[in-house]
Amino acid sequence: MTVLFNKKIKGCFGVVIILLVWGMLSGVAAAAERMAVKASIANLRDGAGTKNKVLWQVEKYHPFLVISKKKNWYEVKDFEGDTAWIHKSLLGKISAVITTKTKCNVRSKPDKNSKVVLRVERGVPFKVLKRQGNWIRIEHADGEVGWIYKTLVW
Repeated sequence: MTVLFNKKIKGCFGVVIILLVWGMLSGVAAAAERMAVKASIANLRDGAGTKNKVLWQVEKYHPFLVISKKKNWYEVKDFEGDTAWIHKSLLGKISAVITTKTKCNVRSKPDKNSKVVLRVERGVPFKVLKRQGNWIRIEHADGEVGWIYKTLVW
């Protein structure tokens, strides 16, 4: 009985290994790459090319998940789940976040009782400077710096 049980476990383990390797080779298991806009303004388009319609524009540090690539164009997804295309030259491997709540307080120190230095609406992007516990030290494209609680951003 023990020998039969061990053979079944080994057989199942082999199938799992094969599926994991196949998934990694086919790209199924690959996680989406997170990048942010490095230009002051970037156009998001409905296709891969400058002749495609501009859907919207975003400012510096706007974070995206890269979901596919087509030559020099990346299909990206934003914090709201919207997808569009952007030229790869406009993106960089910048650690960035974007506010997901309305009226987010950016504080002088990583403490909920510290002075509010900035109050921002939903959809404002920031570069991440440092992480400390549940707090993130951020910088806006205009140079303003402060701390924000991690549950307020994506």
